[in-house]
Amino acid sequence: MSHVTLVRHGQANSSARDEVSYDKLSDLGHCQARWLGEHLRGTGERFARAYCGTLRRHRETADAMALGLDLVIDPRLDELEYFTMAQICEAQYGIDMPNGREEFALHMRRMFGLWRDNAIDGAPVPFATFEARVSEVLTEIAGGEGRAVVVTSGGVIGMAMRVTMELGLGAFANACLAIENSSMHRFQPMSTGLVLTQFNAVPHLEDAERALSRTHL
Repeated sequence: MSHVTLVRHGQANSSARDEVSYDKLSDLGHCQARWLGEHLRGTGERFARAYCGTLRRHRETADAMALGLDLVIDPRLDELEYFTMAQICEAQYGIDMPNGREEFALHMRRMFGLWRDNAIDGAPVPFATFEARVSEVLTEIAGGEGRAVVVTSGGVIGMAMRVTMELGLGAFANACLAIENSSMHRFQPMSTGLVLTQFNAVPHLEDAERALSRTHL
């Protein structure tokens, strides 16, 4: 098995309230991804394989990182449809769409609970199916030769943490909320399975002049 580094895409359209409008990097998002690629090359980090989901923001992030590798596109790395499910919850339960991190924290935990319990009518994918597909693709990538870098989304990264660390629903929701744009999360293979050895690393954004370039949404 090989090390796997998951990268969350750069900042997307944070003012969006639907999946299509959200799925493009902001100007800052392009910068975040480019800075990350520059950092990796500057430190001599090398990957043998590169993957991303099918979403525009995934591909734009990978392209800006300039990995120099053929990119494997895998739909199992696509994000859960948060806005779609939030709109269903609003219609079905009267739960308002959140604004700001504090509202998102409460909304995410409540919506994830409904999702897990199969209580969101018309959810794009069942919770158990999303969980299984993330576990499957993570295990498959880890089983390949050489270190892998994977550009994906916060929900996939959070679910990868849930399946490897056996996180409860609340911890899973909190992990998703904490994940920063263009952050790195590394999983190391051990005899007991994959172990999280790096979480939310943004070394390319730690200089003082980039302090305001760290984003979550």
